[in-house]
Amino acid sequence: MGWRKGNTEVSAVHPIMPLIGLLKTHGKLVLVGAPEKPLELPVFPLLMGRKIVGGSCIGEMKETQEMLDFAAKHNITADIEVISADYVNTAIQRREKGDVKYRFVIDVAKTL
Repeated sequence: MGWRKGNTEVSAVHPIMPLIGLLKTHGKLVLVGAPEKPLELPVFPLLMGRKIVGGSCIGEMKETQEMLDFAAKHNITADIEVISADYVNTAIQRREKGDVKYRFVIDVAKTL
């Protein structure tokens, strides 16, 4: 691998320093999503290399659309639990108890 001006990284569990090492001076690393554990990020390599680490919950619209198109093409789906709006309080209680296997998705169409 050569030097890169920018990288996009998902919230998987692995060391981040090798990715920062791939960046050129003034390079950017964008973290998409939140890792399960706090991120260990030594500041010195960022300062000396004038590198930037940033984040986004979803990425940019173009990348999001490409991901959705890829998922549709390959029949990749998310494991979710569809709930109605009147179930939201119960869902919050379940989340606080750790009784959640998948993400909750509120079916707004059935609520209206």
